[in-house]
Amino acid sequence: MPLALLALAIGAFGIGTTEFVIMGLLPEVAGDFGVSIPTAGFLVTGYALGVVLGAPLMTVLGTKIPRKRMLMLLLGLFIAGNLLSAVAPVFGVMLAGRVVASLAHGAFFGIGSVVAAELVAPEKKAGAIAMMFTGLTVANVVGVPLGTFVGQTLGWRMTFAIVAVLGVIGLVGIAKLVPDLPQPEGVRLRHELAAFRNVQVLLAMAMTVLGFGGVFAAITYLAPMMTDVAGYADSSVTWLLVLFGLGMVAGNLIGGKLADRALMPLLYVSLGGLALVLALFTLTAHNKIAAAVTVMLIGALGFATVPPLQKRVLDQASGAPTLASAVNIGAFNLGNALSAWLGGLVIAAGLGYTAPNWVGAVLAGSALVLAVVAAGLERRSASGPSLVVSGAAAVEQPQPVHH
Repeated sequence: MPLALLALAIGAFGIGTTEFVIMGLLPEVAGDFGVSIPTAGFLVTGYALGVVLGAPLMTVLGTKIPRKRMLMLLLGLFIAGNLLSAVAPVFGVMLAGRVVASLAHGAFFGIGSVVAAELVAPEKKAGAIAMMFTGLTVANVVGVPLGTFVGQTLGWRMTFAIVAVLGVIGLVGIAKLVPDLPQPEGVRLRHELAAFRNVQVLLAMAMTVLGFGGVFAAITYLAPMMTDVAGYADSSVTWLLVLFGLGMVAGNLIGGKLADRALMPLLYVSLGGLALVLALFTLTAHNKIAAAVTVMLIGALGFATVPPLQKRVLDQASGAPTLASAVNIGAFNLGNALSAWLGGLVIAAGLGYTAPNWVGAVLAGSALVLAVVAAGLERRSASGPSLVVSGAAAVEQPQPVHH
């Protein structure tokens, strides 16, 4: 594997850290700015919405710019956003910094995946993409807990300053190690947009929003839930996030292996299991050991849905997967934003810090219902006329030519 993949992985590590570390630091940030926990939750919502908007916008923009230069520009945006968060004098500026950093997220993973695949031989492409995404999963096992620990001991501003430095290291690495790849040909936007007229593409993205939203409903408010309800000390949030990260890595690996063999059954089990575990979290949150086990299970079941959902979008939009893939990364974050907002609403309504778990259970259950609907539509279309549907066009199978 070329060293250039390490530079991409470092960038992915920084992006993964800044996305998730805020959950462990919500009480500190809220206290510093004198805002409530639900208001501080907008730092999660704002980042997620920035990814939703930035993923397609930056991906389309990136078709006009050489990929190496685009990756460097995206990391520059990421660095600027984290520095703005680190020095923010008021909550509004902190929120703006989070949004600026988030604009780089979706396109970095979308364009980075293409670059990673081009750096190696055809038979090693999947391994190269996985190598880049390793930065994201390692961020949740190492970067997020370490960032939480630094934030609780040296102040949350130091965490964001360190993340900005990680961005600089990634940028320098890409500048030095990633070769100048040929300028990509202009994407036909109409062809890419046609994929969004496919009902199965839209259903897969809706599953992504609701399923992953279930995870974030609980995890966004993990710090206050574990300290106020389970009775953990503030310092324990760090290793609870390590457990969540380990669950993520395990779920991601298992989901990746099973997605090729039994995609829909895997979605049924992971989404159904996630809904059940989130509902039980309202009870297990009152016991330290049970809460810790549940946090790990949420990470595992939640991230077991990621490979099959991403693969389903790529399969259903096979004619024009670039924009659909980037938009689905945005869909994960739309789920994050929706659930963080809904979780804040139920806490603000006085229902307690465990109430977001019920929100998560309902969202994950809704995703399971959509999975069943999608499979039913697929079976019906398979037994119908022999038509190949791609995007907006339905093309009849070619007929033999008679001379």
